[in-house]
Amino acid sequence: MKYIERMNVYLANLSIWNVKLHNLHWNVTGMQFMPLHQFTEAMYDKTFAAYDDVAELIKIKGFKPLVKVKDYLEVATVKELDFKDFTANEVLDYVGSDIELMRDFAVEIRNLADEENDFTAVGMFEAYIADFEKNLWFLRQIKG
Repeated sequence: MKYIERMNVYLANLSIWNVKLHNLHWNVTGMQFMPLHQFTEAMYDKTFAAYDDVAELIKIKGFKPLVKVKDYLEVATVKELDFKDFTANEVLDYVGSDIELMRDFAVEIRNLADEENDFTAVGMFEAYIADFEKNLWFLRQIKG
């Protein structure tokens, strides 16, 4: 079940992305601090919920989710950020790039799950894709 392997990488991405979103949340500066602070908080709340849901789905399917940060760092395609203050544009760029990466990865998993007739995984990942698309629209509107 190739899509289960990919779901473990997705799980690792969610873990790393959650930390990255917190970094951006705590360290955004400038005139757009408040809306971006709130937006990144909403994003990391959704990311953490997805982290739990994906791990549970892996378990439901009879497999083992990755559980070690070391393992997450080895397989994740979302990259960490060092500590610094971030401008609004930097936050928008980082979040937008990661949403695109996660959306594309969710599409891959959705399609692999569909090939194996796993409609539970298909439905879950279609919901993630729809949410990513909506957030990409938000970011495009903010950037003008």
